[in-house]
Amino acid sequence: MALVAGGSLDLAIRLGAAMTLLQLAIGAVNDVVDAARDAGHKPGKPIPAGLVPMSGAWTIAVVCAVSGVALAASISVATGVLGLIVLGIGLAYDLRLKGTAASWLPFAVGIPILPVFGWLGATGSLPLAFVILVPVAMLAGTALAIGNALVDVERDRAAGISSIAVALGAVTAGRLASALFGTIWIATIGTAAQAGPGSPALAVIAVAGAVPAAASVAARNAGPGGRERAWQAEAVGLAILAAAWLAVVLPGGGRS
Repeated sequence: MALVAGGSLDLAIRLGAAMTLLQLAIGAVNDVVDAARDAGHKPGKPIPAGLVPMSGAWTIAVVCAVSGVALAASISVATGVLGLIVLGIGLAYDLRLKGTAASWLPFAVGIPILPVFGWLGATGSLPLAFVILVPVAMLAGTALAIGNALVDVERDRAAGISSIAVALGAVTAGRLASALFGTIWIATIGTAAQAGPGSPALAVIAVAGAVPAAASVAARNAGPGGRERAWQAEAVGLAILAAAWLAVVLPGGGRS
């Protein structure tokens, strides 16, 4: 996103490294919280497999959190604040909202921060296009949260743990995710076509937007492993879609 905004490669790497460290911290805490449950259902994960001790996981979480916030703050005050917000949202999910029907909320709030973090870090400001991007990204975050919940819906239901997929039912949740991805696809193609008709990036938008929609449909008839791969495809497709969309609606990126 920073490169699309016109930022230098060095700056993009620093922004990417900061966000990666923050996500590693959140992921490590998530694995700590899930360690006991994973021991019976996902024994191949690092902690139950004995590859990482619990104390080591906490050390990784703390080091990555501090390093990620510090690196973000070294770029600008704004990115430092956003880094703290991202960390807070992720920890709220790990420690409080995971396993509840509100577990989708951190995704809906957190996903829109990712493109904001990259663009704001590269340019110091946000273009008007983010008025469209942010609410669409909130839909994307909600859809990704549903896809994530569907991966473990049987395990969560058996363990008496709630999630949006458990609360709605797997069938309804799957249909809702597909509807959200379809809405995002239509919205991005429609707005991009108005801004840059005939742009080669429109083809990228069409393909990238189709990936999450198709993956969510395929996930409905898949097992847990297939649903996890579908969720990964949804996340990657949305990331490419966001970059391609901004490249169309803001020709030249941050240099325009």
